[in-house]
Amino acid sequence: MRFMRKGGLAFAGAIVGGLALVGTTALMPVRQACAQRGQMSYKDDIVPIFKGWCISCHQPGGQGYKASGVDLTSYAGLMKGTKFGTVVIPKEPDSSTLVALIYGRTSPKIRMPFGHKPLPNCLRTNIWQWIFEGAKDN
Repeated sequence: MRFMRKGGLAFAGAIVGGLALVGTTALMPVRQACAQRGQMSYKDDIVPIFKGWCISCHQPGGQGYKASGVDLTSYAGLMKGTKFGTVVIPKEPDSSTLVALIYGRTSPKIRMPFGHKPLPNCLRTNIWQWIFEGAKDN
């Protein structure tokens, strides 16, 4: 009986805490709630991902550059996109080809990084958030 009493209180506390969080989030627009983690920086947050996972192929002369035309060695190259079109639509990560490619929402034949394990979720989330925030060159 003692265990159930403690468990019941913990459960009730979790319900009250959860309702408080839901109520707080419901009061603000989704964009504002999602972007509260702090602004992402292209230089500090995105470039290191590209350097570690992408630039070996997506630079002039690289296999990915030859196949798609996207150059990830600079902000200008990224924003120029591929020979097939843009890859980043500022403030619209779910409409951006880059997000579709790194989240595996495309054919496995073109999933990025090509021929390697997917990017860790936290790195994909950083790219998503940076695009959501406007894909600024900061």
